[in-house]
Amino acid sequence: MGIILWIIFGGLVGWVASLVMKSDAEQGIVLNVIVGVVGAVIGGWLMSLLGESGVGGFNLYSFLVALLGACALIAIVRALRR
Repeated sequence: MGIILWIIFGGLVGWVASLVMKSDAEQGIVLNVIVGVVGAVIGGWLMSLLGESGVGGFNLYSFLVALLGACALIAIVRALRR
């Protein structure tokens, strides 16, 4: 994926993850992109532990894998803040 596509994909994933985890008011667009991109990496790593493929393109499976990773990232950050 190109860098522009990663930014768009990360923004979408980060925004949906912030809605799911109810942290949308705390995050801006830049943080949504960062959470989405890092979440995609974490989601790909988690899926590789399960023997599945990670994020491979702009499709529904990749979106769900990245969303899983982004939600895990938000949960970890929340746990560390407490």
